[in-house]
Amino acid sequence: MSEARDRRDGRRTVRRFRNRMDFPWASAVRRAAARSAAGTAALPVLLVTVVVLAVDLAGGAGAVWLPLLAAGPALAATTNGPRGVLCVGLLAAALGVVHGMRHGVAGRELAAVLSVLVAVTLASGLASVLRGRRERVLAAVRSVAETAQHALLVPVPPTVGPFQVAVRYSAAAAEARIGGDLYALVSTPYGVRLIVGDVRGKGLPAVGTAALVLGVFREAAHDEPDLLAVVDRIERSLARNLGHDDFVTAVVAGYPRPGHLEVVNCGHAPPLLVGATGDVVPVDPPRPAPPLGLRALTDQTPDLHVLPFTDGDQLLLYTDGVTEARDRDREFYALHDGLARTLTDEPARTLTALHDDLLAHVGGRLHDDAALLLIRKPLLPHQPLSAPAAIGGTAPVAHLAE
Repeated sequence: MSEARDRRDGRRTVRRFRNRMDFPWASAVRRAAARSAAGTAALPVLLVTVVVLAVDLAGGAGAVWLPLLAAGPALAATTNGPRGVLCVGLLAAALGVVHGMRHGVAGRELAAVLSVLVAVTLASGLASVLRGRRERVLAAVRSVAETAQHALLVPVPPTVGPFQVAVRYSAAAAEARIGGDLYALVSTPYGVRLIVGDVRGKGLPAVGTAALVLGVFREAAHDEPDLLAVVDRIERSLARNLGHDDFVTAVVAGYPRPGHLEVVNCGHAPPLLVGATGDVVPVDPPRPAPPLGLRALTDQTPDLHVLPFTDGDQLLLYTDGVTEARDRDREFYALHDGLARTLTDEPARTLTALHDDLLAHVGGRLHDDAALLLIRKPLLPHQPLSAPAAIGGTAPVAHLAE
């Protein structure tokens, strides 16, 4: 009985995590789409009725306008199943007969119109059947992609170790719901460790590379006491499996002991460190390092950057899909200013507002994969936040610059 309860609890946990990965407006969009679909399904009936009324208002112009009734079942094929198409076709035929008899349309002409309606209805019904099959296939593909996403990008709980955590991820291929950006955050015997990266390229090859990186990272993060050794494990694996032109930019970070954050940057955009006072500083690497998979082409190796990370501090890691997002005027998104407008003391709220601001900048849809991962070391109860860091997005706080 306890095992059954554990399984139920596990399902509840996964469901909660999945809900956190959904965009905050997802439920509203689904409701709006359902209402729109219901209205669209009624359009064929309205169209048939309007055509008949128009013919009557035109003074009963004989059978000239009656073929327009075929637009009803044709439109129904795009919104309804075969049964709905048949119903709209029968309605159109009935209205055509009534109109023809009322205005004295010749029997031969009326029979020709009805033949057209029957032919269009049958063809539309077949098209509706084929459309339904394609939609079922697409739904299955989406389900597989969503399952792959949850297996690859494991949902992150709101707290990991001593940190509050939030993640926002958007794939450029919206139908696939998965792309070449990657992230992971794990609690290990050597402290909390995390990675955010961007695979060169798109599509299934990029997804395969992302899976490889995350698999090696999760294993090495638990095995290697040195963060640079974790990076070396990933590098060796990519060197064996990637092509000559493939690589992965990434930032790997660790929190081995209180107050100390380790960062290794491999050709990736620098994370943004937000102090408890609201100061934002990019965590630039001590010296440039090549992306993962390209170390054999250069004599440069990544360095371990150790910096203080105390109560109230936050660290934002992101991919270039955020900073390279453009508006209609081809202006890049100013992540620094966006965070200043949206900063709160809750990472989930901050990233939700930041992601909304990003989408508003680009006009509603991103054209590249984008990932945001924000961690925060909560303040202790006896440590009030200083005035300059007024949380809530109203103070001039310079933050994250997805």
